[in-house]
Amino acid sequence: MKSEFLAAFNQICSERGLSREAVLEAIEAALISAYKRSFGSAQNVTAKIDPESGEAKIYVEKRVVEEVQDERLEISLEEAKRIDKNAALGGVVMIESTPSDFGRIAAQTAKQVILQRIREAEREALFNSYVERQGELINGTVQSITPQAITLNLGRAEAILPRSQQIPGERYHLNQRLRVYVLEVRKSNRGPQIIVSRAHRNMLRRLLELEVPEIFRGTVEIKAIAREAGSRSKVAVAAVQEGIDPVGSCVGMRGVRIQNVVNELGGEKIDIVEWSPDTRTFIANALSPAKVVDVYLEENSAHGKTATVIVPDDQLSLAIGKEGQNARLAAKLTGWRIDIKSVS
Repeated sequence: MKSEFLAAFNQICSERGLSREAVLEAIEAALISAYKRSFGSAQNVTAKIDPESGEAKIYVEKRVVEEVQDERLEISLEEAKRIDKNAALGGVVMIESTPSDFGRIAAQTAKQVILQRIREAEREALFNSYVERQGELINGTVQSITPQAITLNLGRAEAILPRSQQIPGERYHLNQRLRVYVLEVRKSNRGPQIIVSRAHRNMLRRLLELEVPEIFRGTVEIKAIAREAGSRSKVAVAAVQEGIDPVGSCVGMRGVRIQNVVNELGGEKIDIVEWSPDTRTFIANALSPAKVVDVYLEENSAHGKTATVIVPDDQLSLAIGKEGQNARLAAKLTGWRIDIKSVS
């Protein structure tokens, strides 16, 4: 088994991208399984493999007794002391019991278990690689489309884009390349179950990090996002460093930066507004593009936080927005209930 073992061992490690320790553990478990199948499962068995030579040895645990009644499980004190001079009655010793005829059946069994353990180790490694990418953007190719979900081919794994995480109104086709946000990674018997999204607000956050160097470097900070995917979003940003225009940084020259994000999200409108530590100013900014005359704040246990916003008569419909969307997104962005009233 020596040279053959080392050759196979090194090949498995390199081809499967597994650590030597993981493969050794799988083989040792396989040898124990094979031994127990051929020679009885009652014994407590340990397998040890020399990682350099590939030599495998089987050790059986035996209890030290005065009178041996079952040779498979027991050993006399006299014999035990030949193996371990510190052996004592009631204790245990490990006896090398590597069969000379471990043979073909045991080898086949070991191979089956090894393959199973390697598949498990590969699934675990794949799971861990995608767990690390949770909260990031990845690219995939549309593999199948059903009314409930879209399956994406990621190369070594598949991802599920549920209907609830799709952008409303967005159309998909087979072999289409899609950028998605990794929402959750779960374990399953078939490998990692990767749930992705295009509707999550953090999809927008990650796209802005890609397009706006100031956000990526941390000189501009995203304070809050309110998103109605496929329709409209509002993003509150603040400058961390003096002299930086946070809104202008996100929009870019001639709107190029924000347009790239809009295009990625299928034409979704994106309002970039400046965050302010002053709540009244922040609420006024959040209602952009509407102009605000004044903001009155009220907090109580019965109604929570309510902002009454006064706007010019000709700005009322703009402040409220189509079907109340502008006011609704501003409320989500600021965390305040917003009542909009005209000056008159």
